[in-house]
Amino acid sequence: MKRSNLIITAFVFFLMNILVSTSVFGCFAVIVGKDASTDGSVLFGHLEQNGGLRNLSYRYVPRIQYEPGDVVQLRRGGTWPQPEEAYAFRWTSNIGTEFADGYFNEWGVAVASDACATREDSYEELVERGQITDGGIGYKLRRLIAQRSRTAREGVEVATELLNHFGYASSGRTYVIADADEAWVLGVAAGKNWIAQRVPDDGIVLLPNVHIIGAEADLSDTENVIASEGLVDYAISRGWYDPDSGEPFSFREAFNRPAREGSFMDENGVDPRQWFSQSLVKGELIELPADGQLPFALYPDRKFDVMDVTNIIRSHGHIEGQDPDMTLSYRLGMEEGVSPHDRDGGGSGQICSGTSQELVVYQLRNWMPTEIGSVGWRTTAAPCGSVLVPWYAGINKTPAPYYKPWPLEDALDVEFQFNPPEGTFDYDPENAFDVFNALENMIDLNYARNIEMVREEWDAIEQEQFDMQEAIEKLALELYEQDKDLAVSFLTGYSNYRAIHALEKAKELLNQLKTIHWAH
Repeated sequence: MKRSNLIITAFVFFLMNILVSTSVFGCFAVIVGKDASTDGSVLFGHLEQNGGLRNLSYRYVPRIQYEPGDVVQLRRGGTWPQPEEAYAFRWTSNIGTEFADGYFNEWGVAVASDACATREDSYEELVERGQITDGGIGYKLRRLIAQRSRTAREGVEVATELLNHFGYASSGRTYVIADADEAWVLGVAAGKNWIAQRVPDDGIVLLPNVHIIGAEADLSDTENVIASEGLVDYAISRGWYDPDSGEPFSFREAFNRPAREGSFMDENGVDPRQWFSQSLVKGELIELPADGQLPFALYPDRKFDVMDVTNIIRSHGHIEGQDPDMTLSYRLGMEEGVSPHDRDGGGSGQICSGTSQELVVYQLRNWMPTEIGSVGWRTTAAPCGSVLVPWYAGINKTPAPYYKPWPLEDALDVEFQFNPPEGTFDYDPENAFDVFNALENMIDLNYARNIEMVREEWDAIEQEQFDMQEAIEKLALELYEQDKDLAVSFLTGYSNYRAIHALEKAKELLNQLKTIHWAH
């Protein structure tokens, strides 16, 4: 590599450290019921956001056979029996983090989560009270769901059995578990208290970093709501719910951590990202301060598709004086002349930020074989400056540049996850995450100019892929009828080709932006 390129690369990597450590962060999800989508699919979009220096791998994990007596080793010492066979999955591995991995298994079950802090006591106090057993569970929960579930409802059952036994080892979180028929939102508090609510088929749910399951969750409606035993009695015993108030029980009211004094939520009564994203769906700003909590689900007049979900998650928040418009998506910053990732997005409802590391929109369709009908549209790194690539549930390989070249057995090990080898976060110009992340940081150096140039390329590629989707899937279906393995091979080749094509284009754009920046 030429010395000038080395200097530029070092500069970009320095920026990566600065930007990821100073921006606000918090995951976000959009879930669209099958009757609320344009094509009858369940749509589940998830944005992964974390502070600090990160590197995400995206790789395929095949089915794993276990011997009688084999156990899962949890991070804090607990163990759980392994099944005879664990299902295959596609895995976003966020090395060094406990709650950031994402999963998409061979049955089309997708699992991700958002941190949602609660008012619960400390880990040590919960252990003393018996609310945490054998160290509790955290990191492995999503993987166990993916390895043992053929449906979203089975995923909820797997998760809640583990929560009932171990208790949750962190303050709180909301899991989304989706398949081609339905999606569930599972709110979890530290310890052994949880509630799960089914997303209405004709509804859209927008999930920020606060618990959103409220009084509309009817605990007697066991087809659509499931809760831990004694949940209401526990909340009463802690003074978090008064049954004599005349108000129905609300998990979010009982368990959410109180808003910080002077914050947007404290002054307006609602989370800023839930407020802005619901405003995007409605097409008009919801008046503030809000009259009570926002609803769990919205029921819009029109139907939503993959790009609608993508544009919500690419949004950088409210632009003063403008009605909310999903088509603006990444444009905040062009008007202001600064990168939206340099703003304090706490009051604007900003969703995409400088700590965004992955967007996946799962398009889950029940009228085709799962291998073809379930596809994850994924960006590597921040979605505003990156491109969607289709990854089908049937693929059995991801390209080498998209994951760290560690032996699979090591990568799956819980100790390895939290003690990665030296050099894990060193910049690698051939690694997909590093390239896309560097591109995002170069865009931010002159956002107004650079984002237009980059989006012109990415928008064309995304449109081409959507235009090709019907023909690709028609051919895959024809192959599937003749030979399932042949269809899998075809889809694997297609997804891998699109991923490598996107990576090569990202390298081109990165070099162009470097040249433009240093010329000025």
